[in-house]
Amino acid sequence: MGEASQYVIEMLHITKEFPGIKANDDITLQLKKGEIHALLGENGAGKSTLMSVLFGLYQPEQGEIRKDGVKVEISNPNDATALHIGMVHQHFKLVDVFTVLDNIILGAEDTRLGFLQKKSARQKVQELSDRYGLKVDLDAKIENITVGMQQRVEILKMLYRDNEILIFDEPTAVLTPQEIEELMHIMKGLAQEGKSILFISHKLNEIMEVSDRVTVLRKGKFIGTVNTSETSKAELSRMMVGRPVQLEVQKAPAKPGAVVLNVENLCVPSHLHKRNAVNNVSFSVREGEIVCIAGIDGNGQSEFVYGLTGLDKCSGGSITLCGKEISKATIRQRGENMSHIPEDRHKHGLVLDFSLEQNMVLQRFKEKQFQRAGFIKNDAVRQYAEMLIEQYDVRSGQGPITITRAMSGGNQQKAIIAREVDRNKPLIVAVQPTRGLDVGAIEYIHGQLVAERDKGKAVLLVSLELDEVMNLSDRILVMYEGEIVGEFDPKKVTVEELGMYMAGAKRQEKGGESA
Repeated sequence: MGEASQYVIEMLHITKEFPGIKANDDITLQLKKGEIHALLGENGAGKSTLMSVLFGLYQPEQGEIRKDGVKVEISNPNDATALHIGMVHQHFKLVDVFTVLDNIILGAEDTRLGFLQKKSARQKVQELSDRYGLKVDLDAKIENITVGMQQRVEILKMLYRDNEILIFDEPTAVLTPQEIEELMHIMKGLAQEGKSILFISHKLNEIMEVSDRVTVLRKGKFIGTVNTSETSKAELSRMMVGRPVQLEVQKAPAKPGAVVLNVENLCVPSHLHKRNAVNNVSFSVREGEIVCIAGIDGNGQSEFVYGLTGLDKCSGGSITLCGKEISKATIRQRGENMSHIPEDRHKHGLVLDFSLEQNMVLQRFKEKQFQRAGFIKNDAVRQYAEMLIEQYDVRSGQGPITITRAMSGGNQQKAIIAREVDRNKPLIVAVQPTRGLDVGAIEYIHGQLVAERDKGKAVLLVSLELDEVMNLSDRILVMYEGEIVGEFDPKKVTVEELGMYMAGAKRQEKGGESA
């Protein structure tokens, strides 16, 4: 077999087409045994498509896949599993109402005489969990555990099936800085054990830290494969976007004006336990400033946003927006002065089976511009959608008539941001606005939020990305266990200091600070 067998997987000259788009155009990718190989590219560059071909979810029009130098046919995920290829998807494939253990063994159950052998399964999962440092509560239901824990369940699912080739599709998009550290550690451990890892990402810090080699895709084409130790973030971002990218946000000092949003002693009940998820939170956001709520996921930020936007009921306190008390107002009433870029784009941001143009006018179809006598003016909607698509570079196979579900995650995100910023409201609530976006798109969206700030909008940013928090905000509020435990000036605080507050090791008392 000679030289070929140094690669455990080879994808040679793969081409995959969808209506109106060549998602993969003659791509070759070679994975060595025991390496962590990163696959880097902008949103919609074809990374997830290529991995879906390897996992048997799609069939390529051209090209072949070899395992250990031998050509293989992968016509569905069961074929992939038989070849010991496993995948952790960007949006997890877990059953919410099942326990962790049931999710791990689902589809690979050990049965004897028709009876499920849960005891031996539990033992095997427990051994894997200890061996790889993947601690999870096997009896907890998925709907009650954090996203970071859900990810561990997905990894255990792969290991339980004895997979040797592990595909991670944007595994850190939903994790906190601490969970990302742990995941990197776990990935390195897996590679040392001889597993071969394909790691899709567009976060350059992570790629530099964890990968051995990087393959870059751009607009469906193969740009090159480089050794991580011989490249830099600037070079990788240039290969990926096709031009130099500014990795720092350019902005003048803020000029805050009148108060737009004032929150006093706000409490929001928790769905998981008897305590409040948000407890006595008070702060204000003024015109012309970006105020950021930072914190580790699961400390009440999501519930706070639900309470503010009307997705959840508040149990106490007041919210004043543009001089009006709105804590009892409906979502539509609140929307008159507030744009909302939600955290979960699929659940709260888009109607996935509607077209892109329909999603662009979700809150506005009743306006005169878009309807006459109760009938929607389709031409006006299409023109409006085309304008936003061009302005925000939203890429999709069929433009405004694309079904939103068929778009890449990053382009779905751009569509939501285009719609919300263009509604032109005094307050923009942006929750994880760049989650799952590449450097080029992040640079653009940060620029948009700063431009809105400079037009006198009040921007409330909720972010788990410390780089984003430090780079974009004018003031930082840290939330821990549902309370604001500190307020900081990003120019004067360090990431380490913020981390201490986020982990609950320190908190500021009113008028001073104490450990």
